[in-house]
Amino acid sequence: MAQVDKGIFIKELEIALENGQIDAAVHSLKDVPSDLAAGFTIAAVLPRAAIEDVLITAQPFTLETLPQGARVGTSSVRRAAQLKFLRPDVQIVEIRGNVPTRVKKVLGDQPLDAVLLAAAGLLRLGLMQGDQIHIEGQTLSALTLDPVTFLPAAGQGAIAIECRASDAASIETIRALNHAETESRVIAEREFLKILGAGCQTPVGAHTWIKDGLLHMAVRVFNEADLSVLPVEREAQRPVHEAKQLATDLAAML
Repeated sequence: MAQVDKGIFIKELEIALENGQIDAAVHSLKDVPSDLAAGFTIAAVLPRAAIEDVLITAQPFTLETLPQGARVGTSSVRRAAQLKFLRPDVQIVEIRGNVPTRVKKVLGDQPLDAVLLAAAGLLRLGLMQGDQIHIEGQTLSALTLDPVTFLPAAGQGAIAIECRASDAASIETIRALNHAETESRVIAEREFLKILGAGCQTPVGAHTWIKDGLLHMAVRVFNEADLSVLPVEREAQRPVHEAKQLATDLAAML
């Protein structure tokens, strides 16, 4: 689904919330604007699924062993920018459609050499088992990329439940589902995007993890006007309860 379509779908759910047709809306968090529309709030986030991206190929390849000039399909500017950063020789091919349709781009008469997709979606659809994808009788290679090397999108793998900010009863009920560790991590990631004024299609990678009571975040920010410029990379950490301050620290470093 195109990013514009995702934005329209989120807006439709917010209209249903505003009109009282529904009391909660469930979203893939990475598609939710970092600056929520007035009158709405994220009541809870669920335990996070896999945050990584996956390189899907007909034959086993890594980012390093992809053929020279390989044609790689993605609809994400972030994935395209990082791939060109790591492998300047590859050709980026924009792809559309649902997840199975995109996976099958490496099959057929004029196959792409690879496609890049989020691990969370592949796992939730039951398409990926270990390092393989099984689809329509075919077995494909699925290489899960290290998030330290290939930074995920802010909020990737997280599910958010949105409510009306004024609906205290629904918020209290849904809050029981909240996963604190995931919430701290995605607050930092989304606040960083918000400070930058970045959207879900801005080429920014953000990777968070918690270790020894500290929330760590590494970011990779590309020049949106010129993706050939080397990205800026920064890393910082703060206590877990200071997620927004961590984002502010990193933004100041830029």
